[in-house]
Amino acid sequence: MVAVPQSQPSSAQRPASSSPFEVIQGSLSARRVARKSPLLAGLHRTADGSLIGVFAAVLVLSGLTLHWQHQWTMAFRQLEMTRDLAHRLTESTAMLERHLLERSQTPKQMVPTTVANLVYLERPSSTSTKSGIDHLAMLGSLMERTIHHGY
Repeated sequence: MVAVPQSQPSSAQRPASSSPFEVIQGSLSARRVARKSPLLAGLHRTADGSLIGVFAAVLVLSGLTLHWQHQWTMAFRQLEMTRDLAHRLTESTAMLERHLLERSQTPKQMVPTTVANLVYLERPSSTSTKSGIDHLAMLGSLMERTIHHGY
C-alpha cells in the first residue's frame, strides 16, 4: 500500500445530496459533545430546558393578559351602558316632573317664599303635650288629605 493523498472534489463534482448543514451537524453533534464533555452537555440541556420554560411562561402570561384585558373591556362596556341608562332615567324623570307640574294647578296658585310670608309659631309648652291630645288621630287626619302632584 502506498499512501497517496486523495484529491478533494471540487464544488462542481460534489454530489447534490450533500447540504451545507451536514458539515455543521457532523462537527457539532450532541452525542459527540456529550461524550467529550458531559458537563458542557448537561449545561446545554439545562439552558434548553430553561428557555423552553421561559417561552411557556411567556405564552401563559400572554394568554392571561389577553383574557384579563377582555374581561376589563366587557366590564367597562357595562359601566358605560349603566351610566348611559342612568342618565336617560334622570332625563326621563325630569321630563315627567316638568309635565306634571305644568298640568297641575296648585303650583301656579302658590306664592314664592319670602321672609315677609313666613309665619312663626311658638313652641308648645310641655304642659299642653301632657293633656289629652291624641297624636294618632291627628296623624290620621293628615293622611286623609290629598297630596298634590310634585309635592
